[in-house]
Amino acid sequence: MQSRVVPLEEDKDPVVTNRTTNHSKALPLRLFQILILFLALCIAFSIISIYTIRHFGIHSVVTTVKSSFQPCYEEPNSFQQWIRPPSNLIHTMSDKELLWRASIVPRIKKYPFRRVPKVAFMFLTKGPLPLAPLWERFLKGHEGLFSIYVHSLPTFHANFPPSSVFYQRQIPSQVSEWGRMSMCDAERRLLANALLDISNEWFILLSESCIPLYNFSVIYHYILKSGYSFMGAFDDPGPYGRGRYNDNMAPEVDISQWRKGSQWFEVNRKLAINIVGDTTFYPKFEQFCRPACYVDEHYFPTMLTIEAGNLLANRSITWVDWSRGGPHPATFGRSDVTVEFFKRIVEGNNCTYNNRASSICFLFARKFAPSALEPLLQLSPKALGF
Repeated sequence: MQSRVVPLEEDKDPVVTNRTTNHSKALPLRLFQILILFLALCIAFSIISIYTIRHFGIHSVVTTVKSSFQPCYEEPNSFQQWIRPPSNLIHTMSDKELLWRASIVPRIKKYPFRRVPKVAFMFLTKGPLPLAPLWERFLKGHEGLFSIYVHSLPTFHANFPPSSVFYQRQIPSQVSEWGRMSMCDAERRLLANALLDISNEWFILLSESCIPLYNFSVIYHYILKSGYSFMGAFDDPGPYGRGRYNDNMAPEVDISQWRKGSQWFEVNRKLAINIVGDTTFYPKFEQFCRPACYVDEHYFPTMLTIEAGNLLANRSITWVDWSRGGPHPATFGRSDVTVEFFKRIVEGNNCTYNNRASSICFLFARKFAPSALEPLLQLSPKALGF
């Protein structure tokens, strides 16, 4: 019996050995099949990707990705970006940020490019510019020699056509009140925005009721050749001058330095930077010059007399008529505008220009009502020279 079992056990060993060998051979075959399947999937995915890129275009995909990326800082790639005026006057800077930016001054005086100095006409208004057509005619043909800035009520939105010199020339504005520091804030805001254009050399403050009394060339060269800026700054010993002085202004401002002048001025770039960069006199005037002290008549004349009195002509170049009395000058309408009227304004004047006697004393005039526009346009070629 044992001789039969042994062969049986011997016969079973080969069977068991053969099954193990077959299983070992099946394992590499399955791995090879999985590998083939993976390669097939990779090839299929590649074909689909190539077809998608060819069909839809890779540039559109890249563009979409780039458009969602906003760099935190865009480094200037050319010198032109430093000297080119802002293409859009609307910005999100606060007044503090704006004044700081505008007060930056290059220490090297000579410009490394051909700089054509421009006149910045700064309009301080409540809303519309009813005399805009007259200014359009005055400025026509002199592009590149001027720039325009308009400060109005923040709720007002101008509707000038793209062809107009006033198109998109409103700056970010705030409410300003006559006789209060908010009025000076508006003037500083105009100066600061205009200073962002490095080609602006002269800055003229105007209202919506102002008109030019000469053609552009006469006014441009008058300002260009002047060695002084035109701001009235006189010592008025009466109740409406020194009588408005507050002893708390000292020691920054002594009563002997207290000055009064017209709100409407022309200053050069150096003095404009002094105005926007002032942090010494501003707090004093803001706190201690309130009605019946009208800060717009005292702040700039006093400050500039102290800091740069030798650069002031001590007169305004904007004509007004105070002969009718009252807190505001006379306003002129349709019936007032005649050739004889303008002769009375420009003739018979005596002033100092570059330390010499001159009969040309006023370059602008106010106040003109909207009804004066039509006769102004009719008479301007003969009476005003444009």
